[in-house]
Amino acid sequence: LLVPEFSILDYLICNPTATVIALCAMRDFNLAQETCQLAIRDIGCLEVLINLLDTEEIKCQIGSLKILKEISQNTLIRHSIVDLGGLQIMVKILDSPDTDLKCLAAETIANVARFKRARSTVRHYGGIKRLVGLLDCMSVRSTSLIPYQAKDTEKARCGALALWSCSKSTKNKEAIRKAGGIPLLAKWLKSSHVDILTPVVGILQECASEPSYRLAIRTEGMIENLVKNLSSEHEELQMHCASAIFKCAEDKETRDLVRQHGGLQPLSVLLKNSENKRLLAAVTGAIWKCAISEENVSKFHEYKVTEALVGLLTDQPEEVLVNIVGALGECCQELANRSIIRKCGGIPPLVKLLTGTNQALLVNVTKAVGACATEPENMMIIDRLDGVRLLWSLLKNPNPDVQANAAWAICPCIENAKDAGEMVRSFVGGLELIVNLLKSKNKEVLASICAAITNIAKDEENLAVITDHGVVPLLSKLVNTNNDKLRHHLAEAISHCCMWGNNRVTFGENKAVAPLVHYLKSNDPLVHRATAQALYQLSEDPSNCITMHENGVVKVSMLDSCILTAWIVAHCGKKAPWNCV
Repeated sequence: LLVPEFSILDYLICNPTATVIALCAMRDFNLAQETCQLAIRDIGCLEVLINLLDTEEIKCQIGSLKILKEISQNTLIRHSIVDLGGLQIMVKILDSPDTDLKCLAAETIANVARFKRARSTVRHYGGIKRLVGLLDCMSVRSTSLIPYQAKDTEKARCGALALWSCSKSTKNKEAIRKAGGIPLLAKWLKSSHVDILTPVVGILQECASEPSYRLAIRTEGMIENLVKNLSSEHEELQMHCASAIFKCAEDKETRDLVRQHGGLQPLSVLLKNSENKRLLAAVTGAIWKCAISEENVSKFHEYKVTEALVGLLTDQPEEVLVNIVGALGECCQELANRSIIRKCGGIPPLVKLLTGTNQALLVNVTKAVGACATEPENMMIIDRLDGVRLLWSLLKNPNPDVQANAAWAICPCIENAKDAGEMVRSFVGGLELIVNLLKSKNKEVLASICAAITNIAKDEENLAVITDHGVVPLLSKLVNTNNDKLRHHLAEAISHCCMWGNNRVTFGENKAVAPLVHYLKSNDPLVHRATAQALYQLSEDPSNCITMHENGVVKVSMLDSCILTAWIVAHCGKKAPWNCV
């Protein structure tokens, strides 16, 4: 680029013909090489190239953009282009009547808009609306294109590339939607050309993190085309389709559509491509979210997905493991799959993952281990591998999602362990830790800890220990909640904790009885059942009977069930003022 006494830069500031010749000469260099890219910036050539964009000479503009498109692959060059105001000019060029010029400008924007400030600049200067406008041309499904159709497709491809880069910004996602981008993306998704399909699906999978886009993708009928392209020969397109399904399948309606359009089978097939980790991450993510629906789990069972997932549990990046374990956690909800995981040797690697530090992975693996522990044969393996101790140690994790899932997992472990009481007592400081978690502010943590206490309290010795640690006043402080899930498990915990010493009396002294009566007004039958059991236990203390009567327990419980009333009256009926009942 630079020779003694003269340089290409001198030609760039001459007349248009000399400028075009100089631009052509510059393209003879290896512009993909970082040395050349930085040389263009360091000799001041970058400013000249950007200034050429603001001329009326189309050939100079095209030549300059061809060079800028190549060198903008470099991060430092991208930042320099934005600093010099190059993006504003490129956005303005999108209004040009020359299709080639617009395509080059859009491709260069696609390269430059890979960092936050650049994406914001494109939006600020009206670039999003102009780029969406590039998509507004005839979509063609046939593989052979006549010249004007090819130009339309190329223009749409370049616009989609730029929008793909811009769509990593939440504000830009909304700007694309407001500019009418969703129907245009739906139209191009029906194309048979992978060059346009890849960026279009790329935009959709970026935007699918927003609920409004997920709804639009479903209502515009795009799921069918996403499923169709899972069977493409191009791995990048398959990956983006799977990633879009991964995000969209947060919603039940979408999960059903994926199944109805035959998407579960190609997802199962793609599990075999374990070499491409990015594709595997997207596919396992899609399987995970689809497996939330029971109907899909049954289909996955037919395709032997559980066996395939267990086979992928070792030597995978954490991003992939999070999805694999998440999928296994959902598949474990079906009895047959819990046995399959054991027979395929999946429990040891799952238990080993409990020692990790990745929070998302810990959330999923605690759920999977807990689901496996509902089978006594699986629980024997988990216990032998010290899995329960590992779960208990995760109660110390600062992440409330990990704490909650660990506590939920501990419940079936206690239920199915051979000597559960002794096992729980063997964890030094374990019972104190459980009781102290009743001070958490997180409702899910509180519900899960109450469920764990219900199981722990079935052993009399352990109930005595948690009573000494102050479980009764801590449970009493929680009774004024409106959360039905917490109400259900809290009432069960109170019911079981009543069976030691003076705990019934202590609950009354801590004013836990009156709020429990009002639980019977809940619409959740699980809350009714647990509350009736708790009130039945509490009613063995005369003072509690009086409190229940004062708070209208008979009237409330009769509205729900005569059985509930009978339970309570059985204890309170002979005590004033109950004898009038």
